[in-house]
Amino acid sequence: MPNINKKVIDPIPDEFESEEAATAFWDTHSTMDYAEQLLPADDVFQIEKRLFEVEIKEDIFQILLQEAEASHQPIPALVDQILRNSLVPA
Repeated sequence: MPNINKKVIDPIPDEFESEEAATAFWDTHSTMDYAEQLLPADDVFQIEKRLFEVEIKEDIFQILLQEAEASHQPIPALVDQILRNSLVPA
């Protein structure tokens, strides 16, 4: 009796026609299915900048947008400035 639960895994192409083709492939395939084909890497990444996402209400966003436009700054820079001026470090 055949195993109907066995997952069919597509082979990884030797090369991709474009970055978009590679993205399309990996958007629909899991690297976990190819673990035996992956090689360890000695790369070390130094994280130099971290970004955090904060939810705000739409009315506050509209005020930020108006202020950012008036001061010719991007919204993230304005929010950073407001928080730095408003909060006291511990």
